[in-house]
Amino acid sequence: MRELQKPSILFKQITEIVTHARQKAYQNSNAILLQMYWQIGYLIVEDEQQGNTKAVYGKAVLKNLAQQLTLEFGKGFDESNLRNIRQFYIAFPIRDAVRHELSWTHYRIISRLETESLRNQYVIHAIESGWNTRMLQRNITSQYIGRVLDTSKQETPRAQQLIKDPYIFEFLGLPIDTKTSEKSHLQLNLGKIGFGRLNAIKSVFHWLSKKTIS
Repeated sequence: MRELQKPSILFKQITEIVTHARQKAYQNSNAILLQMYWQIGYLIVEDEQQGNTKAVYGKAVLKNLAQQLTLEFGKGFDESNLRNIRQFYIAFPIRDAVRHELSWTHYRIISRLETESLRNQYVIHAIESGWNTRMLQRNITSQYIGRVLDTSKQETPRAQQLIKDPYIFEFLGLPIDTKTSEKSHLQLNLGKIGFGRLNAIKSVFHWLSKKTIS
């Protein structure tokens, strides 16, 4: 068997380009996912305010909507997540204030907090300290805000933290295999996205943008 040659400088340079492109692809997907959920939340709240009481709306409209969207798009649009999406919009009504450095799971957790001030502080600390979702939940439970912060060793979130979020894989229509390592799982599935899938995602986003505006 022919012995593999030592990686060349050219190989290393190309590897860096491919790795960076893959990270950007997931970061872009996360940004599109957050904006899509924000726009869906906007439409749900707008519809709710047009004469529907919250009790009736929650029991009937969301349930029917979840069934229809699940049939059309698959996972990610069950009644529970639609409630999360609605709460996400209520908690962050200004679209430009949504930070794409955090994943959808981060926002699901932060959206449950009662005050705007508290939500904004946890968004900032989660980004600056690079908290994953478990650390975020732990810090909220232990009432992290208000204690002395040591920012000397903080670092910004990496793309790998975003791709841990199962909603990204679900959104892209990719299988989630918990038995596969995170690195190999990413390598196996990134090739399945393709430019066609990313373009389709962007098409959905543009369609939602027009619906929001109209």
